[in-house]
Order: sequence, then C-alpha cells, then structure tokens
Amino acid sequence: MNIIIGLVLTIGCILGGFIAMGGHIEILNQPFELVIIGGAGLGGYVMANSMKVLKDTGKALGEALAHRVPKERNYLDTLGVLYSLMRDLRTKSRNEIESHIDNPDDSSIFQSAPTVLKNKELTAFICDYVRLIIIGNARSHEIEALMDEEINTITHDKMKVYHALTTMSDAFPAIGIVAAVLGVIKAMGAISEAPEVLGAKIAAALVGTMLGIFLSYCIASPVIANIKAVRDKQNRLYIIVKQTLLAYMNGSVPQVALEYGRKTISAYERPSIDAVEQEMMNPGGGGESKAA
Repeated sequence: MNIIIGLVLTIGCILGGFIAMGGHIEILNQPFELVIIGGAGLGGYVMANSMKVLKDTGKALGEALAHRVPKERNYLDTLGVLYSLMRDLRTKSRNEIESHIDNPDDSSIFQSAPTVLKNKELTAFICDYVRLIIIGNARSHEIEALMDEEINTITHDKMKVYHALTTMSDAFPAIGIVAAVLGVIKAMGAISEAPEVLGAKIAAALVGTMLGIFLSYCIASPVIANIKAVRDKQNRLYIIVKQTLLAYMNGSVPQVALEYGRKTISAYERPSIDAVEQEMMNPGGGGESKAA
C-alpha cells in the first residue's frame, strides 16, 4: 500500500508542478520514448540474469507490493517450534525426535506452526540443525560457523534480484539519453519545418531524458529498496533459529534459549515475554496476532 500511495504522490506532484508552471501536459505523452527505455532496460535485464533470477523477480515484486514481512504470528510460530523441539531433546528418545524432523509435514510440532511449515526453506533449516544436535558430535562453535555460512548463502541468493534490479535502475538515465538522441535525430530530419513544429519535436526528444531519470530515481529505486527491506526481515527468522539453538547447545534451558532468539527481533516487532510464554503453553494459538 505504501508503494501505491508513494507512486500516486510522486506522479501527482511532478505533473501538478509541471502544469502549475505553465507546461503543456500533452507534450509528455510520448509512449514510444517509454517503449525505447523500458524495452532496452528489460532486454538488458533478461540478457544479464539467469532464468531463476527472472522468475524470482516477479515473486520479489509481489512481496514488496504486499509488504510480506514476518508478523508476530511468524515469530511466535518459529519460537514455538524451537521450544517444542528443545523440550523433546531433553525428555524424549532420539527416534521420537527424528520422526518430527524427518517428516515435518506429518509432525504435530510443525503442524501447530503453519507459518513455519509453509516456509519450506526455514523448515529444512530447523530440521537440519536439530539433526546435527541429535548426532551430538559437533561442537557449538562449529555449528555456529556452519549456520553463518548457510545464512550468508541464503542471503546472497535472496538478494540476487535486488542487485540485478539495482543495475537495471542505474542504467535507466543512460538509456533515457539514448531515447533523447533518437528523438533529436528525428527532429534534425525535420530541420526545414516551421520553428513551432521543430520545437515540439525537440521537446518530445527531451522527454526521453526526463523519463529515464524519473524511472530510475522516482519509481525503480524506491521499489528496489522496499524489496531489500522485505527480504532482510524475512531472513531474520534464520537468525532467530541460529541464536536459539546455539544457546541451547551451550547449556541454556529451552525457556532461556528462546529469549536469546527473541532478542534478535527488532524492538518494534518483538513479541512480548508474556506472548512467548503463552505460545509455549498453547502452541499455535498463544500470540496476539494470527497473521500468516
């Protein structure tokens, strides 16, 4: 919603200011300049990136438009799954725990946390490291180094779209100059026309420069920044898992280990201690928010 509001405000102010200073709005109607700039940018984007990144671009844009960041329910579900697994690690046999991490879709623990189960990558991350804890041979600092490496890899993959779109956005002003030059070439072909006709053609050519800068700094850059912010917050769930499990491996009881994970959440979004305690007693239904 913020993207839509910001876009309306930006376009409204630019067009409103242009009209207020006496500009003729019809001269800005240059669809073929937009075709040149948008087409060249899109073509370069396709050439520069793999099919996986191209597919992920649509997903990333959808996440940004919907502002699909973790809500309190996501945090509580993640902490609830970790608490249940850590509790079982202390009280149940290896076979019972393995039944949860080998088949999370059929596990009562994961079924009580639908937002975690829906996130296949996060579910696999949790199961993989609980399995390593069960084996019992790895030391906490070794697990921490492995977690850091995997989180860095996940972050790198998630940010490929961000870096690719940033490169395309940075190219828009230069592509706008290309569109403007093409427009000037067209205008020079009509050099013998009346001054008012020639002036209109030159003005149309300059619209290409304006569009390139406008697309880069007023549309693409804000949306791309939103994509980065959303995906950074999504990756926070992995940090919660990391800090919680490491605290448990270093000797903390499950209730205390959860606090290590809870403290990694931004203070603006962090569930209260009471909400976490309620979640431990009533998995899947103890938080204040039920947002997916």
